[in-house]
Amino acid sequence: MSVENKKAPAFQISGLWPHELAFVGLLIAALYAAQFHTEAWPVWVYRGAMLATLPVLWFRCRQEWGELPNRGFFLVLTVTWLALFEWLGLSTFQTLGSSSVLTWMFNVYSSPLVDEQHGMLIPFVVMILVWWKRRELAAQPVGLWWPGLWLVAAGLLLHLMGFIIQQPRLSVIGLFTGFYGIMGLAWGPRWLKAILFPYFLLAFCVPVGELADPLTLKLRIIVATIVATISQLGLAPDVIRQGTQLFDAQHTFGYEVAPACSGMHSLVAMLALTIIYGFVNFKTPWKRVVMVAAALPLAVLGNVVRLCLTIMVAEMFGQSAGKSVETNFGFVTFAVAIGCILWLGRWLEKSEMKPVP
Repeated sequence: MSVENKKAPAFQISGLWPHELAFVGLLIAALYAAQFHTEAWPVWVYRGAMLATLPVLWFRCRQEWGELPNRGFFLVLTVTWLALFEWLGLSTFQTLGSSSVLTWMFNVYSSPLVDEQHGMLIPFVVMILVWWKRRELAAQPVGLWWPGLWLVAAGLLLHLMGFIIQQPRLSVIGLFTGFYGIMGLAWGPRWLKAILFPYFLLAFCVPVGELADPLTLKLRIIVATIVATISQLGLAPDVIRQGTQLFDAQHTFGYEVAPACSGMHSLVAMLALTIIYGFVNFKTPWKRVVMVAAALPLAVLGNVVRLCLTIMVAEMFGQSAGKSVETNFGFVTFAVAIGCILWLGRWLEKSEMKPVP
C-alpha cells in the first residue's frame, strides 16, 4: 500500500508533514528575500529552498524512486552537469562577479527592471507536478538508452555557444536540454515522453528580456485601443489614446498601459495557468490546444477589465481614486482570467460526446 493510502498520522497538519511545513516557510522566506536582490545572501536562501525541495519530493515519492534502476548513475551525471553550469557557466565572470549560470538566473528573476519573476516559482510547480505524475512515471518501462547522449551533447553545444558569445540564455536552454537527455539516458524514451509535461514548463524559466519587447508593445497597444473604444462608448466619452497612454480631452489625467501590467508578465502567467490546467484536466489534444490558445485573449481581457474599472472609478471619485485602483488592484487582471479559465474548462468538460449505445 502506498504511503498516501495510509491513514494520516495525528502530527500531520492538513495532509502536510512538519518538515513540509518548514519547507513552505523556507520557500516563502526565499521569495520574500528576492526583493533584496542587490545583496549577496538572497540567492543562497533561494538555493537552500531549491535544495530542500529534493528531500521533500523524495519523501513523497520514495516508493516510486526505489523502483527505478540506475539511480546512482543518474545522480552522478546530474551533479556533474550542475557543477559544469555552476563553475563554468559564464564567460563574463569579471563583469558579473560570478561564473554561475544559476546565480545569473536568480539575479534576472529577482530584478525589478524585468518581468521575469515567474521564473522563481516555475521549478517548484514542476516538482509538484512530478509528484502528481509519480505513479505514471514509475509505471513506464525504463532502462539505459544511449541515444539520450545526443540530447546531452546538444545541451553541451548550446552551452558552449552561449559561453563563447556571452549569451547566458543559450546556456540556460542547454542546461535544461542536457538534463532532459540525462533522464533519457538513465531511464529511456518512454520516461521522456511521460515527463515531457511538466518538464516543458521549464521553458518559462528561460529569460526573454528585450526579445519580448515587440510582442509586449503590441499587447499594450491592443489593450489601450480596446479600453479607449469602450470608454468612448459611454464610460468616459472624452478619453483619447496616444500610443499606450490614455488621457482625457484636457490632459488633466492620464493612464499608461505599462509593460508589467499588459505585457509578457500577464501573457506568461496566463500561458502557465492554461497549460497546467489543460494538461491536468484533459487528455484530448484539441481541448489542450484550446486551453493554451486562450492564454492570449484572457491576458488581454483581464487587463481591459482592470483599466476600465480604473477609469470608471476615476470618473466617479477623482483621479487619485483611479490611481489607487490602478496601483493596488492588479489582482483583478488574474481574477477575471482565472474565472474565465474555470468557465472554459467546465464548458470543455460538458462538450464530451456521449457514448453511442
